[in-house]
Amino acid sequence: MDLTTLSGDDTDERVRRLCAKGRQPIQHDLVAKLGIGQLEIKVAAVCVYHTFVETALHALEGSGIHVAAVSTGFPAGLSPLAERVAEIRRSVEAGAHEIDVVITRAHVFAGRWQALYDEIAAFKQACGKTHMKVILGAGDLLTLRNVARASVVAMMAGADFIKTSTGKESSNATLPVSLVMVRAIREYAQQTGMAVGFKPAGGIRTAKQSIDWLALMKEELGDSWLCAEMFRFGASGLLGDIERQLEHYATGRYSAEYRHPMA
Repeated sequence: MDLTTLSGDDTDERVRRLCAKGRQPIQHDLVAKLGIGQLEIKVAAVCVYHTFVETALHALEGSGIHVAAVSTGFPAGLSPLAERVAEIRRSVEAGAHEIDVVITRAHVFAGRWQALYDEIAAFKQACGKTHMKVILGAGDLLTLRNVARASVVAMMAGADFIKTSTGKESSNATLPVSLVMVRAIREYAQQTGMAVGFKPAGGIRTAKQSIDWLALMKEELGDSWLCAEMFRFGASGLLGDIERQLEHYATGRYSAEYRHPMA
């Protein structure tokens, strides 16, 4: 899971609190009740605007949790290309471990696939060895065919991950869109031998919903994709429900909808 704070009223203190939650996502007393104190439980990354990269790096020092910076005129991606590339470089120089970029959706609408490829390739060059997650903004792309084509172009141009949404669109991560993207990843891996990660983001708020995406990944891509290096949830609100379900489990009040029918 990637924890995210991307609001206009973000502050250093809010970012530090989010980083503390990333280090200890489950309350200490609940960890004790569940008897899992021997496990190192933490999130994969904390995602922030460039302004807060340094704050997040200091707060997460030594934790192994990555700092991701949204870039390229997030969330619309409509600033001049040179500015978007410079924004990536600034975040890389600041020490961000991952860069989340957004594409120009108009390239998809107009079928300008070479322009889309060139744009993402320029982003990748600016990222250098820093991990790049390409946000398609799938809710804006109108058709599943557009989602499929944009996914392939992003992977060809060097995406380390493809990501459904910024979380700011009217429609974010859905299972139909995710299935199309995951199958594109599978076909790309079969044809090139290169494995690209997947991140559904936005709209996944419950532990029950998350199981659908875990099943999708297992069925379509297999167990090797079920790790933080290849799969992320971009859903900060999901953590609260996971904690609630674990609390119910620890106290014997586990929700009936999660139980096996024969239980």
